Amino acid sequence: MATSEVLHPLPGSMPWHHGLHCDPCRRMSSIPLCFKVHPTPSGISGVQDSKGKRYPAYTNRCPKKQFIPPWRVVTKRLHCLSCECQRFEGSPGTSDDGSNGSFLPDETNKLNPSSAREKLAAAAAKKEKAMRVKADSIEDEAWELLRESIVYYCGHPVGTIAANDPSSTSILNYDQVFIRDFVPSGVAFLLKGEYDIVRNFILHTLQLQSWEKTMDCHSPGQGLMPASFKVRTIPLDGDDSATEEVLDPDFGEAAIGLWWIILLRAYGKCSGDLSVQERVDVQTGIKMILKLCLADGFDMFPTLLVTDGSCMIDRRMGIHGHPLEIQALFYSALLCAREMLAPEDGSADLIRALNSRLVALSFHIREYYWIDMRKLNEIYRYKTEEYSYDAVNKFNIYPDQIPPWLVEWMPDKGGYLIGNLQPAHMDFRFFALGNLWSIVSSLAASEQAHAILDLVEARWDDLVADMPFKICYPALENQEWRILTGGDPKNTPWSYHNGGSWPTLLWQLAVACIKLNRPEIAVKAVEIAERRISRDKWPEYYDTKGARFIGKQSRLFQTWSIAGYLLAKLLLAKPKRAKILISEEDLDLVNSFSSLLAKPRRKRSRKGHKQSYIV
Repeated sequence: MATSEVLHPLPGSMPWHHGLHCDPCRRMSSIPLCFKVHPTPSGISGVQDSKGKRYPAYTNRCPKKQFIPPWRVVTKRLHCLSCECQRFEGSPGTSDDGSNGSFLPDETNKLNPSSAREKLAAAAAKKEKAMRVKADSIEDEAWELLRESIVYYCGHPVGTIAANDPSSTSILNYDQVFIRDFVPSGVAFLLKGEYDIVRNFILHTLQLQSWEKTMDCHSPGQGLMPASFKVRTIPLDGDDSATEEVLDPDFGEAAIGLWWIILLRAYGKCSGDLSVQERVDVQTGIKMILKLCLADGFDMFPTLLVTDGSCMIDRRMGIHGHPLEIQALFYSALLCAREMLAPEDGSADLIRALNSRLVALSFHIREYYWIDMRKLNEIYRYKTEEYSYDAVNKFNIYPDQIPPWLVEWMPDKGGYLIGNLQPAHMDFRFFALGNLWSIVSSLAASEQAHAILDLVEARWDDLVADMPFKICYPALENQEWRILTGGDPKNTPWSYHNGGSWPTLLWQLAVACIKLNRPEIAVKAVEIAERRISRDKWPEYYDTKGARFIGKQSRLFQTWSIAGYLLAKLLLAKPKRAKILISEEDLDLVNSFSSLLAKPRRKRSRKGHKQSYIV
């Protein structure tokens, strides 16, 4: 009888009939390991397991139906383990061409350590390449969406709409071009070498600045810039068949134009075209904004006094007074304007007032807005009702104002600039944009800037979590939320402006990290965003404390979420480009701070009074 080879299960392995189906979720321990044996000496064709049970030898004798031997099934099964199981690679006895060979374990075929390391390195490189391909595809999608959001006026690009959500039936004002929202889009276009859209945007919004503005019969100052504008098509007078395009501005309740100055400077630095900022109408526009901001008022402080909802947080959130975000943008705009103002006789007084305000504003923010563990302990020990010039507690802050959450949340290493400061009131909330732009503009001192990023790293799970970046922390809740927001249904706790997470803040984070030579923080945040932002269709914001949900009223395909991600990627790829946005610390200002700190405290002088006598 001719000798034939059959497969025999190893002792302790499962019977053949348990391995005849290909289940990808089977554990590797359930796979029978086999080796070649010859038929039994008695001549009976078959195999025998460890318990003595005999199974017939399978042969392919049926011409009508092809039979697959069990060892072929097992061999195929080794290649279909993909669900939660590790792929069985490098099986001894399996040839490269997929044919069945000897399954007998061979001790000499074991992988040596160097080979294992090579395989791990190859697997890591393959994973990195896959992530890079995925990131590239996300960037390609983002650029396509950004270009689809471009608005044209008389055939020329003039901006990008706020959102382009095809699933939304209510457009509201998301089809308008917002001054603030266009900044990340504009800078992204600048870094791509597409200067025309930014140039057109700057000049057309400047024209809108001079429009007559009224609200309930009141006309505000001429320096106000529109908050947004829309391109409308209207019929010409006397001819219904002919139309023309017009720009329809919306000035909102408060729009200063600080972002416009910052973008104007970035355009000149990136394109090299200084002719735009040297134009007479542009120089006039800069001066009008500065005069509006530097005008005398009733306030004793160098900070700008604004109403609630005057910044990125444009709804009632208890930030009226002197919010940090406005002060950081104000300081940045003053520095940018000083660079661009043409030296002429008419600008001398304005530049003098500008420099004086820069010194006072920077000193005020660094001295009174800064808080870390040492400062917190100092406030905890404050004495109140001090009225002398030597008072330590200048704003009469009551120690009981320190919120309980801050005592545990403040890390030993790190700190930040508080959200607001007024007499007898400190807003201890962390506001992301104000702190990040204080780093970018050098409003925060170098040590303070690094401490802010230290706090971001220490409280990563609170400020970044599943999607960067928290607009403020913590959220207003319960009775405090009802009082400060008026029970705003959109600003519920951990939603929208009340502790929501906004992907657009990625680009400000990237600029701040690049300036301090700590880009790895921003890279980590971008990688977290890439996991889901495209799959979630580029939402405006995320809800919940850990940013797990897409915002309940969040617009999809939000332009500044798209642009914020793209700009962060562009800047991190070539960090030197961030110079068009960064303002380095002025040595003259540093010297002025030193003189202010060294100056002895002023003491109240008393004039001598003549003694009177009654005659």
